[in-house]
Formats: sequence, C-alpha cells, structure tokens
Amino acid sequence: MAFRRKIYNKLLEWKKQNGRTALLLEGARRIGKSFIAQEFAKNEYESYLLIDFSQVDEAVKDIFTGNRQNLDTFFLLLQTYYSTKFVTRNTLIIFDEVQRFPLAREFVKTLVADGRYDYLETGSLLSIRQNIKDIVIPSEEDRISMYPFDFEEFLWALGDEVSYNSIKYFFTEKKPCGAAVHRKLMLLFREYMLVGGMPQAIQCFVETNDFEETDKVKRGIINLYREDAARFALGYEDKVRAIFDSIPGMLSSKDKKIVYSKIRENGRYRDYNTSFLWLSDAMITNNCFLSTDPNIGLALTKENSSVKCYLADTGLLVTMMLSDNDISSNDLYRKLLFGSLSINEGMLMENVVAQMLRVSGHSLYFYEKNSTQKEDRMEIDFIVAKGSSIKAKLFPIEVKSGRKYTYTSLDKFKTKFSSRVGGRYILHDKDLSQKEDILLLPLYMAGEI
Repeated sequence: MAFRRKIYNKLLEWKKQNGRTALLLEGARRIGKSFIAQEFAKNEYESYLLIDFSQVDEAVKDIFTGNRQNLDTFFLLLQTYYSTKFVTRNTLIIFDEVQRFPLAREFVKTLVADGRYDYLETGSLLSIRQNIKDIVIPSEEDRISMYPFDFEEFLWALGDEVSYNSIKYFFTEKKPCGAAVHRKLMLLFREYMLVGGMPQAIQCFVETNDFEETDKVKRGIINLYREDAARFALGYEDKVRAIFDSIPGMLSSKDKKIVYSKIRENGRYRDYNTSFLWLSDAMITNNCFLSTDPNIGLALTKENSSVKCYLADTGLLVTMMLSDNDISSNDLYRKLLFGSLSINEGMLMENVVAQMLRVSGHSLYFYEKNSTQKEDRMEIDFIVAKGSSIKAKLFPIEVKSGRKYTYTSLDKFKTKFSSRVGGRYILHDKDLSQKEDILLLPLYMAGEI
C-alpha cells in the first residue's frame, strides 16, 4: 500500500539540484526510508538501482572495493550484475542501509564528482562509531531526517483529505472548531496516538481496523529495537536496553525526567550519557533537555544531564505501557480511545506533543526552577523559539491532561523572562480559546506551532 508522505516533496527539491550532491535519508528502523526512496526512483527517473547493503553478497562489495579508480568499469559491472541499464542524468542509484557498508558512503564523493547519475543513501544509526570508523564523511552529502507519520499523514492514510485542512484553518484564524467537529477531531487524534506513526502499524490498522493486530506489529518493532541495541551498542548494550525499557516508567513520574538511580542503584549521568546518545542517534527517542537560562540560543544553556526521554513514536509507547499483557485486546484499546481506562494519560499527551514538535523542526527543551519557596517553583514542559534571529521570541508550552488546571508556571515564566516571551501556549483536549496572551489549543494543533 502506497502512503503519501510529505518528505517526498523534499526529495523533489533535492532532485532539482541536478546532481550537485548525494542525498542521505536518515531515520529509525522501520520508518519507511527504503519504501519512499524506491517510490521516488520509480516515479521520477527513467531507471534506478537499489543496492541493499544489509543483504548484498561479497561479489557486490568487491565491485566497490576493486574499481574505485575506474568508474567506467564500476558502472559496467553494476549494470551487468543487476541487469539494469543506466541512463546518464536519468538514473538514481540507491545505497540502502548504507551504514552496513561505510565504504560505499565514502565513495559518494567520487561518484558525485563524476556527475553521470544521482545517488540517494538511506540508513539508520549513521553516527554510531563503528558505522563511520575509518571513512571520510563526504561533504557532497545533503541530509534529511525522516520521522514517523505526523497526524496529517495519518489522516491521509485513512483516506481523509479534509480534516487537517480544517485544523489549519481554525489555527490560522484562531477560532474554535465547535463542539461537534472538535469531538470528531479529538477522536481521530486519540486514534493516531494509539496506532502511532510507524508505516507497518498504520498499514495493519488501515487493512484490518483492528487494534489488537496492530499492537502485535508494534511489539515486533519494539523487539527489533531491543535487538539492534544488542547488535550495535557494543560495550554498553545493557545500558541502552535498560534506558529504553525504563522510558514508560520515567514518563509516568511527576517530572518525567530520567532519574539515573532508578535505572541502577547509585547510577549517575556519566554512566549513561553514551547510551542516551545512542538512542537519540538511532532516532528511537526524542530527548528534551533542560535550558538553565532560556534565551534565543536555547542550545547554549542546555544541561545534558537533566533530560526527558520521549519515544519518537507514541504508538510504540502505548504498546510498551501495555506490555504486561501478552496481548493488548481491542477492548483495552477502545477503553483507551474513549478515555475510560485508569492510566496516566498525561505521559501519552506529552510524548505526542514532543513527537509533533520534533517533526515540525523544533529541538526540544524544557525549563524548571526548584525552590524551597512554593512561589518560586515552576516547570514548563516545552519551549520553542520563533522568528528571525534578531527578533526571535520564546514561546513556553504547557501540556494539560486534566479537566482543571492553573496557569501558574506560565505566569511565573512570563514574569521572570518578560522581555523574551512572545506568547504562551496550553495544549489540552478542549477546543481552541484565548486568555490574554495564552492561546489554548486542542492537542491536534500541536504540529502547527
């Protein structure tokens, strides 16, 4: 089943460069990189070749290692081996899972300079040490990150081309949707949270409309990620898996930060910092860091040891949360869908907002101030910066899952950083409304911020 993805337009923009660079498409495993690369090749080129380095034999590797100085022979051997005719300036050669054969990635520099064909690489774990050891990373390489389906893409997969256009309109106009439309959109959004944005899970749900079967697909992906840690996080695989498995528990706590002593007795940040980087590089997690003094350059005040570790896909988080059950039944999922199951929904809502902000291009930061004085304490879930570098402003975001809540932290944040604040957001399950400079948005509008 061919799903429509926004990243396709980015591939088209790259093609217009007329071969000046190769394109590296990076993302987590099972995110759909190979599929979109192949669809792009079929639609936009006269011919294409996909070389999957996760399963090529030694004969193909020998073509790369033995003919780097003679490109005419190199191309002739590839065409012969794969029975594919290359057309000058109209053939795309795809290096799939390029991290499994780093030499091919280094070879891109020579191939791009030659100029005969276009080159698209796909891969995961591209920054992991053993995947770049002893090679020179080509400067002739543009990079695009690929994420799970966003809410609009999920609706497209369901055959709904209308609902998200309404969301954009009401966000732009700052108008409420109205009770009936809001209820429908929230139900669709909750469905998106439960199914998630992994292509295999969405395909299963579209074909079966069965949460239980979809949950089985997601469990397979989770097991794959745990196996990847064992294979690629050499020397610290146990720590990576310990963090990965502890994410639901950490996100269910009050402040959602990683507490290292809960992973292992007497655990400290320095014991786990490499493991956090591995999960982030694998694009399995979206890490959100404390900004100690929020300003336009949020990264300049990042505190690496104080981090919230969100899963890159909320659907996978739901499955991990329900992992005590051998099978997560349709009945269990329906109770989640309609909010009738007694669980910590706040962790799911905060995770999906982190996911939507990340896909929208925002790096993730939060702010907190601990104090013995209650009036000085505050916690802001997310902070984004918007505007030009000179006139940019900060926009604090609070995610609310309960029916009743206060604006206390947002008010304190504005008082403390008044000259830096451009506006404030609350994301909740209610319709759009406005209170002074606070814009209260339904969760399904998070991607529009």
